Amino acid sequence: MKITASAERRIDAHPGRVYAYIADFRNHHPNILPPAFSDLVVERGGVGAGTVHRFTLTLGGRTGSARVRVDEPEPGRVLTETELDSTRDMVTSFTVDAGPNATSRVRIDTTWRASGLRGLVERILAPRMLRRLYDEELALLDRYARTVARTTPRIATNPGRGVVLT
Repeated sequence: MKITASAERRIDAHPGRVYAYIADFRNHHPNILPPAFSDLVVERGGVGAGTVHRFTLTLGGRTGSARVRVDEPEPGRVLTETELDSTRDMVTSFTVDAGPNATSRVRIDTTWRASGLRGLVERILAPRMLRRLYDEELALLDRYARTVARTTPRIATNPGRGVVLT
């Protein structure tokens, strides 16, 4: 069975900046992760497509590790993290759309496959727990974007790599 967990929030910052914060796993993304995420290590790349990183997640009393590859199916708008060492086909997408008055609408979606009794339990519990975790991550992103926007240099477009901060 396919399971999905999602959360969405308006972020009080320009979509280009918000996307750049999400896509930069070395300098910005660690600042928007709730305490449930730990041990983020960038193995390759660091900004946008081609980045490979790993982290530990503690959720519902269970701790697990994940290793993911970052892709940008729509650079500047959609970034995905695909779990590499798993048979669950887990993919997390970050979608950044323009909102009114130079704000952004950010959505985090995770989908994965699960089966059997474990799948049934995950289908019941995991979406609610992940939604709360993603709500916290989006609140941290909003706070970080408001703070960093005052001190971050301008936004630039890097062909083939989407939006970056310079």
